[in-house]
Amino acid sequence: MTASIAPLTVALPKGRVLRAVAPLLSRAGADVAALLADDRTLVRESVAAGLRFLLLKPDDVPTYVEYGAADLGVCGRDVLLERTADVYCPLDLKVGVCRMVVAGIVGRPPPAGVPRVGTKYPHIAAEHFARRGVQADVIYLQGSVELAPIVGLSDVIVDLVETGETLVQNGLEVREEVVRVSSVLVANRAAYKLRQDRIMPFVEALRRAVNGG
Repeated sequence: MTASIAPLTVALPKGRVLRAVAPLLSRAGADVAALLADDRTLVRESVAAGLRFLLLKPDDVPTYVEYGAADLGVCGRDVLLERTADVYCPLDLKVGVCRMVVAGIVGRPPPAGVPRVGTKYPHIAAEHFARRGVQADVIYLQGSVELAPIVGLSDVIVDLVETGETLVQNGLEVREEVVRVSSVLVANRAAYKLRQDRIMPFVEALRRAVNGG
């Protein structure tokens, strides 16, 4: 890819996902040295590849892309589903793979009435139980979700799990899977149409990187 007067702007989440995505970006032709530099700069450049990176909190990536501050972005499918952003999703990057599940205290039967559900993902949780025809009392929590059923705040939780070890250590078990989650590439809908000459080569380079090409 060649440099452009108007670089592609790509919104990336800071932290673990960024480190997982960086090798894919490198194989797609981006210079990731500046991207991974240990400083507080929030805008990074890969001049030769014609790319500009914005480093954001993961929850903000879809917003920057939806409103056109970034042409493309990388975010977890969980964030995309929870925020219901109006963006196009051309590619699953197959990193950050985990599951969103319903979990509860081991051996404790489901409540007879309306279940109370503790979660960081109130929209996803409400949609999941509604699809099953269950009216749920969804309680929004920002952290330590596993504690909620232990102390009686909720009957179950809806949360992300990778190995499930945290659930086991807190006496919880998976009751059902809500959705499989991984990091995906998202695109601003207008930019995807108007900047195809720049976006499509980058998307295809990333696709080859994901598939080991």
